[in-house]
Amino acid sequence: MALVAEYLKQLTLTHTGGKDPTFPTVHPIRDFDPSRDAARIDTAIKTKGVDEQTIIDILTRRSCDQRTYIAFEYEKMAKKDMTTALKGALSGSVEAVMLGLMKTPAQYDASELKGSMKGLGTDEETLIEIVCSRSTQELAEIKKVYREMFKKELEKDVAGDTSGDFAKLLMALVQTKRDEPSNVVDYEKIDHDAQALYEAGVKRKGTDVVTWIAIMSERSVPHLRRVFDRYTSYSPYDIKESIRKEVKGDLEKSFLTLVECFENRQLYFASRLSEAMKGKGAKDKVVTRIIVSRCEVDLMKVRSEFKKQNGKSLYHTVSDHTKGDYQKALLSLIGGDD
Repeated sequence: MALVAEYLKQLTLTHTGGKDPTFPTVHPIRDFDPSRDAARIDTAIKTKGVDEQTIIDILTRRSCDQRTYIAFEYEKMAKKDMTTALKGALSGSVEAVMLGLMKTPAQYDASELKGSMKGLGTDEETLIEIVCSRSTQELAEIKKVYREMFKKELEKDVAGDTSGDFAKLLMALVQTKRDEPSNVVDYEKIDHDAQALYEAGVKRKGTDVVTWIAIMSERSVPHLRRVFDRYTSYSPYDIKESIRKEVKGDLEKSFLTLVECFENRQLYFASRLSEAMKGKGAKDKVVTRIIVSRCEVDLMKVRSEFKKQNGKSLYHTVSDHTKGDYQKALLSLIGGDD
């Protein structure tokens, strides 16, 4: 039972971040009985027309580790892989949510990255969102899992699908050379980096992108926050205005995403969700990816930032822009109205 062994191995792949506090909307349930859940899912899949509600109720209210144990029990009982069974029973956006939940966070990110670089053309937005918003530890785990899942190096695939300074920035981030945060505040280095960013951009004609990439990809996040504050004593513009003036296209989006995530990662995701649900309907892929990937990390805080930013709750907004089983699954993961 190779798949069973693989599922158990996945339990060691889940990363809670270790250092950052988490604010999840999905928690492990007490009195957890994986055999009972597996039997209920088996019955739901075999029901005529498929009992989607039961599948949603179980998978959206269990933690990643618990879902892994359910899959293990399901395979023992049904003699088949639960992910494959779900794929055969579900379709559309609700299928994407459920299959996403069956992966560990790193596996889900790795799959989304792979999908963004598949076939002709590249989905730069997805690449930027994941690579620029994940911590060094998360990126290191994603690289490891990407290699295990696809027998390829993430760096190679990124290099093959992007070009120019945009490729250089993504490659620098994927190489995970960022300094660990330190208790010692190096004011001299802060001043030096702030001045270097100014002199490499606004002060000169043309932009020394290499310097910007090195500072943005190698310095610790607390250090960079202080650098951006100090930067305004050299430049007439803040760092975001400077980025907009100096670079364009995917490189501009990437630098802005980095700065937004350094300042307030949850606000960045709230803004992405808001943008994805502007006007009629919703960009299902973006909404699914953010809610699935953040539900056991910081979705409670994303909810709070969303409400502050929009004056309307994430729960209410998702209700307005989605429907059917897809809507039920997302609302369950969001975990309540604000």
